[in-house]
Amino acid sequence: MSDHRGQEALLSSDSVLHRASERLTHAFAGMVNEETVERVVFESYAALGRTAAVQTHLPSLAEKFARDRLTALAQSRGFIAKPVPEVLYVCVQNSGRSQMAAAITRHLSEGRVHVRSAGSQPGVGILPSVVTVLSEWGIEVAEEFPKPLTDDVVRAADAVVTMGCGDACPLYPGKRYLDWELDDPAGLDLDAVRAVRDEVRVRVEHLLAELVPR
Repeated sequence: MSDHRGQEALLSSDSVLHRASERLTHAFAGMVNEETVERVVFESYAALGRTAAVQTHLPSLAEKFARDRLTALAQSRGFIAKPVPEVLYVCVQNSGRSQMAAAITRHLSEGRVHVRSAGSQPGVGILPSVVTVLSEWGIEVAEEFPKPLTDDVVRAADAVVTMGCGDACPLYPGKRYLDWELDDPAGLDLDAVRAVRDEVRVRVEHLLAELVPR
């Protein structure tokens, strides 16, 4: 019985998150202190848990999200160099427009920029229609998931592109802010979502031409 209880404790979310905190504390030693790492890990877990449709892999997603947030925090503090410009896309649910823009930017930039996306009120998953129209271009987003907007990723960004999320994004000096008026793919038929995708591509091409001209 005691062995069974020990296994349950080992597999509990708290245990998994504490081990994730230990790994990330080691990875960011000298850049972010242990208390901040643990706070970011548990905050990330709680934030994703409020909207996640499936809880099974939530601790591993929280660690991935926390690692990205801590990287952004270390970048904003000057501990990690930014070899390429950072672009942040923000919409309401981070399940349609911002995910689409981020995926297309990664595809077109070929590593010339680093991309993040977030939502002011994250949804439960990426819209199936968005997955479909991106896959038509050979762009896969199966590993992506809606993420809440956090201060650290805004601080690390060089360009912040908002899409229908109002004033949810904090403003910092020295950053470029753009607002793209795009139809929300939620509730649109597939042809209309394709039209949004095509418009996003045109806007992304213009942005890349300005940020990283060839």
